[in-house]
Amino acid sequence: MPRQLSLLVKGVDHANRKPKTRGRIPRRFEIAASLPGEPVDLVPEPDNPADPNAIMIFSARGIQLGYVAAERAPYIGGHIRRGEDVRAIFQEATRHGAIIRVSLDGSEPVLPERSAQETSPPSEDEGYFVDPVWPDD
Repeated sequence: MPRQLSLLVKGVDHANRKPKTRGRIPRRFEIAASLPGEPVDLVPEPDNPADPNAIMIFSARGIQLGYVAAERAPYIGGHIRRGEDVRAIFQEATRHGAIIRVSLDGSEPVLPERSAQETSPPSEDEGYFVDPVWPDD
């Protein structure tokens, strides 16, 4: 398996209940406030009634962003339970939530290169079409 991988953040549309002292900051709001490269914390949640392998993802400000996908949680959780140095950073916000970058060997995660198409800003005229000018009869 790779030593660094990108993971989807799941459950971003659910309400935050933890930590109650910070209020119920919406996850999507916190995702929008996160910057690529900011550290995120991965915290196992063994008492989760839906999935004992659940791993919560917290932003650099301590606000929950969501969860590691259920398919990846046992793999990532295994590394954490063995005491390995698992590090993670915020990679990017997406339409469906967010992506984090995880390093499983204790090294600092490195953001992957973005293609030119992904990095180019949207055109000001994108989705805009001029109405045709019809000749007068």
